[in-house]
Amino acid sequence: MKMLARLTLAVVTCMAAATAFAQAFPARPVRIIVPFPAGGTTDILARQISAELAARWGQPVIVDNKGGASGTIGSEMLVQSARGH
Repeated sequence: MKMLARLTLAVVTCMAAATAFAQAFPARPVRIIVPFPAGGTTDILARQISAELAARWGQPVIVDNKGGASGTIGSEMLVQSARGH
């Protein structure tokens, strides 16, 4: 449940930050990294949110499940993508 609250907070923050960009946001497809296997509650919620975001933004929103090591694998992917690797 704690991860679900974090995911929801992250999505709401992204939606609020979108209004601050001077250029059209997003300019390319968006990827949501879910650090748990597909089929769980977090995955289902991420897919529902991604469908709504795709409709609002007019860009594809991709849910990328990277489960394993209690969320460490997905978290590492997120850190690497933020660094531009």
